[in-house]
Amino acid sequence: MEKKKFYMTTAIAYTSGKPHIGNTYEIVLADSIARYKRSQGYDVFFQTGTDEHGQKIELKAQEAGVTPKEYVDNVAGQVKDIWNMMNSSHDKFIRTTDEDHEKQVQKIFKKLYDQGDIYKGSYEGLYCTPCESFWTESQLVDGKCPDCGREVKPAKEEAYFFKMSKYADRLIEHINTHPEFIQPVSRKNEMMNNFLLPGQQDLCVSRTSFKWGIPVDFDDRHVVYVWLDALTNYITGIGYDAEGESTEQFKKNWPAQLHLIGKDIIRFHTIYWPIFLMALDLPLPKQIFGHPWLLQGEGKMSKSKGNVLYADELVDFFGVDAVRFFLLHEMPFDNDGVISWELLVERINSELANTLGNLVNRTISMTNKYFGGTVMDKGAALNDEDVAVDADLKAVVERTPPIVEKKMDELRVADAITEIFNLFKRCNKYIDETMPWALAKEEEKKDRLETVLYNLLESIKSGARQLAPFMPETSEKILAQLGDGKVTEKPEILFARLDMEEVLKKVEELHPPVEESEDAAGSDGASGEDAVIDIEAKPEITFEEFGKMQFQVGEIIACEEVKKSRKLLCSQVKIGSQVKQIVSGIKAHYTPEEMVGKKVMVLVNLKPAKLAGVLSEGMLLCAEDADGNLALVTPEKEMPAGAEIC
Repeated sequence: MEKKKFYMTTAIAYTSGKPHIGNTYEIVLADSIARYKRSQGYDVFFQTGTDEHGQKIELKAQEAGVTPKEYVDNVAGQVKDIWNMMNSSHDKFIRTTDEDHEKQVQKIFKKLYDQGDIYKGSYEGLYCTPCESFWTESQLVDGKCPDCGREVKPAKEEAYFFKMSKYADRLIEHINTHPEFIQPVSRKNEMMNNFLLPGQQDLCVSRTSFKWGIPVDFDDRHVVYVWLDALTNYITGIGYDAEGESTEQFKKNWPAQLHLIGKDIIRFHTIYWPIFLMALDLPLPKQIFGHPWLLQGEGKMSKSKGNVLYADELVDFFGVDAVRFFLLHEMPFDNDGVISWELLVERINSELANTLGNLVNRTISMTNKYFGGTVMDKGAALNDEDVAVDADLKAVVERTPPIVEKKMDELRVADAITEIFNLFKRCNKYIDETMPWALAKEEEKKDRLETVLYNLLESIKSGARQLAPFMPETSEKILAQLGDGKVTEKPEILFARLDMEEVLKKVEELHPPVEESEDAAGSDGASGEDAVIDIEAKPEITFEEFGKMQFQVGEIIACEEVKKSRKLLCSQVKIGSQVKQIVSGIKAHYTPEEMVGKKVMVLVNLKPAKLAGVLSEGMLLCAEDADGNLALVTPEKEMPAGAEIC
């Protein structure tokens, strides 16, 4: 019987810098799905890779004093190393600088142009010179650039455009008739209501303001828009040819069963990508899943200025499978998850060291102590209670695989792992119920003792086999120690308990807190006390008007650059028990790493607005000096996130 194929992809990592733990979460999530599908008998092809073109890369290479290719070669190498370190079982690692990919992108662009889906025109709008960005009237904030707040002027730039509206109705129909296409449902609703139903404007698919991209081969002043380049990797990587000479691998694997991506790029994958495919007369992928973000928590790491969590450092502390477990188990299905050093230690101690490691160790130890490492199923029970206890354990063992399968079919990976660990917890409870150490004291109960240990070993084996997609090394170690008829004489400690204070002390040594610099002098040498700025007064407001504004202390728990914006940072700000997303034009003054851990003053009831296409749900308060330098307004004393500013 021929195996059912399962082609799945991750988003390709943008090579602007070393991937952090949030980026790494995606590859681990994808790998667990791929491994699980293989265990179910599927013919899996799993592709990942790197996105390597664009103006940001060109600028970063200039800053580093290297060519763009040298720059992306270095970062792509880092990505590969981290993916391999995390035991990713991908079948293909594609780079958008691969020669065959670049040739196909040129062919695709030409095909779409020849059939009239791409046309040459000019991009006309309101242009911000410092940002090198065009804006529509509706995108402006108070009539100014939404990125930097400066004046904009009418301008025109030659460009190629894709006719998005030609296919929009067809895409809407597909989404409505295929409810599984965009998951979770919340992502589908967002795409439909915010982007598709209001109507699609034609999309600019070329640029002339930079050179680091794939040239339009019939008009080399232009380079291909980065998303048209990047998205097509899903078909070029498996052998698509726009001229009709696609490989057997492409014919076999397309359409993909699953595109696994972060929620921040869901629009490009659920609107741009399917429309490009429709124009190429190709079937759409079966499902696009926009997973949530992994945010930094409140631990010491996040409060040490300039620090970001990276997978290689976490692995050095905890090991690969411990990190995999945390990433997979702690992420909700459709809500953001949180990671911190403290949470990692807590979960490793409670789940891995206690629930799993201790279970395996003491079961092997008792098997060696009482039976020389070998037990058989004697089917012995001393009373009805024994019969019931054995039956309940076996029932849990039998029902766990189908529950795990259902959870994995729904991509609820965290829930699947929870079910497996519920099995291990049931095994621990079984030990407490049967008390093997007490049975060992009476010779007439030896058969019962052997039955108990046999049941335990078989139950743990079942759990370990199911654990393989998520913690492959640990699964292999457990099964090797339990053996096939005889357990190991010296069980290995799978996960040692960690001392919280000791771990945090090591973290602080590696990442000592950076003191905020206090520049008490102005540029003219005057003291801070003497330096003053006079600004034009705004009209007076009443106390009632002021009272409508709600200010609170917020803690920035995650921050990243807004793609295609030279000025904006997108911060996740914890305010009380909720997290708000706030976009701020402060990239020139703070790096994302510097932002994380800061306590800031937030205007929380500002009407939400979109800046550069990203939703902002408040405003961070800043001070500005005479030279335009910005500084976040922060509370003088330590205050909890959510504290009212009054």
